[in-house]
Amino acid sequence: MTHALLRNLRATSPAEVLAVGLGIVYVLLILKRNRWGWVAGGLSSAIYVFLSARALLPMQSVLQSYYVLMAIYGWFSWTRSQRESGGAIGRWPLRLHLIAVAVIVLMSLLTARWLARATHAAWPLLDSLTTWSSLLATWLVARMKLENWIYWICADTVMVFLFTAQGYAFTACLFLTYIVIAVFGYREWQRKYRLQRV
Repeated sequence: MTHALLRNLRATSPAEVLAVGLGIVYVLLILKRNRWGWVAGGLSSAIYVFLSARALLPMQSVLQSYYVLMAIYGWFSWTRSQRESGGAIGRWPLRLHLIAVAVIVLMSLLTARWLARATHAAWPLLDSLTTWSSLLATWLVARMKLENWIYWICADTVMVFLFTAQGYAFTACLFLTYIVIAVFGYREWQRKYRLQRV
């Protein structure tokens, strides 16, 4: 297993290295609530549209396309939020989270069924779960909601497995890094959320 991981790391393409680097820059800037993170994230996602399609993860490819669009939305949303409210962090009530999780599970089951029939998707259910979870998490980031980090921790954990299984070891390491950053991001945003309520 270690030899396979090292072999996959050595075979990493320059495009994947660039996408990983930009992805890390994105998360670190978002953690600091710096809108330039959206630019780095958009560029990283544009590269991953093609890498995910090549890895036979069609839902991840669709998801990365969505990230490109959300990068544009996030840039303008954060610019407006900074101007109007100083970039205040908000929260979602538990009721909305319960509804969101139910919708994610339902949509994932439907999408996985379709993927299993119509495509050569490697992991239809896991691919679908991470896609729908990430769609919501990205929107929550753009709206500066604290709970986005929890969704990211869950989705990124599954993505580590998905990309490792498909031979993208360097990208799997990126998602491991994302998990660590998301834990710190949650703590940092939670601290700022508490301070703004004092």
